[in-house]
Amino acid sequence: MESFNEYHLNPEDFPFLKPFQDNWLGIRDEFTRFINQASEDELKFTYDVLGPKSKTIKTKGNSKYSAFGILFQGLFIEEYIQLHQIKYPNYETNEASEKAFILREKYFTNLAHVIAQINLNNDNIFRNVYFGTFLPGLDIKLHVNYNHHTNRGYLGLIVPEGDVAMKICHEKLCWHEGKFMVLDHSYPHCPHNYTNYDRTVLVVDFFKPDQPREEVIQFEQEQVAQRMEDNPYSLGVFGKSDKAQEEDFIKYGLAHQLEWDKSL
Repeated sequence: MESFNEYHLNPEDFPFLKPFQDNWLGIRDEFTRFINQASEDELKFTYDVLGPKSKTIKTKGNSKYSAFGILFQGLFIEEYIQLHQIKYPNYETNEASEKAFILREKYFTNLAHVIAQINLNNDNIFRNVYFGTFLPGLDIKLHVNYNHHTNRGYLGLIVPEGDVAMKICHEKLCWHEGKFMVLDHSYPHCPHNYTNYDRTVLVVDFFKPDQPREEVIQFEQEQVAQRMEDNPYSLGVFGKSDKAQEEDFIKYGLAHQLEWDKSL
């Protein structure tokens, strides 16, 4: 039986995740259809505009992490672009918003429907929904995600056999197709993909249900304003505070030390 703790959370404690899990095959099919059928222009636009970018999360070696999505800070991507009037090197704001809407309608209608229905019934609890792909050999350095108002769920879509995992505190957790892994990302962590194949999950950030909604909304608004000022292409997902500090390395090392002491 899988064990859970303060940073590795039981998905069953969050029943609003179930519609995603029930529809995981359809969500995966939309992703693979897009990857296989989208034109070069559509793919370029997607990774230029729909992918949250980080300036602080670093990798070891040359392998990359790619991401793109349709919901950011509770808004569908075309609405988010308009709200923040994001300017891109190759696209005007209105053009980027229109193209994003067309792509969402063309390729991700099922995913958008699931998001809309759950948010309608749960007071807009979902904040970010995007696909995250680890390319072969990816090794992300230790970092935190300073989003203490949210938890992050990973729904496994394409998970190869082999060593592809999340190291958080003293644990090494693995993704599984069709199942959620839910983490509190304020704990230091470093994921990797040491296989020869891509790993893709649906990343779902949601408000912590046990925190007052007014407080988490206020925190999110302040955090997003700072992040968008520093890097508008972060889409409010990543920021300077994600970089691991000295105390995070100490916390990570101490967790391993306690586990080693227990084993000895």
